[in-house]
Amino acid sequence: MDINIPEVVAEVTAAFRRYEAALVANDVPVLDELFWDSPLTIRYGIAENLHGHAEISSYRAARPAAGLARELERTVVTAYGRDMATANTTFRRGGRLGRQSQTWARMPEGWRVVSAHVSMMPEPAGG
Repeated sequence: MDINIPEVVAEVTAAFRRYEAALVANDVPVLDELFWDSPLTIRYGIAENLHGHAEISSYRAARPAAGLARELERTVVTAYGRDMATANTTFRRGGRLGRQSQTWARMPEGWRVVSAHVSMMPEPAGG
């Protein structure tokens, strides 16, 4: 298996950036588009466990649109062959440190998140 084929990393990085822009703008249609439309898709959030695209979409439609801005740090995209990749990042929001992991798969309609996890923790001492 080839790891980090440059054009695959570039494609997933572009999809990740599109996701990030949609997230902070609360662009729900784009967020829904970028998650695989399947009952097998999973998103574990800070306070929710969502199974299937329908639950994820319902959550996105109902969540508040305020306070979504965040500062990304240490984003790492790793491609495994041509059809699977991970995007992991840490971020800061509201004095807390967050972590986000996404698994992306190339589907007929393009790159889609098939699994995601977000967690928060207190800011480490010393910032």
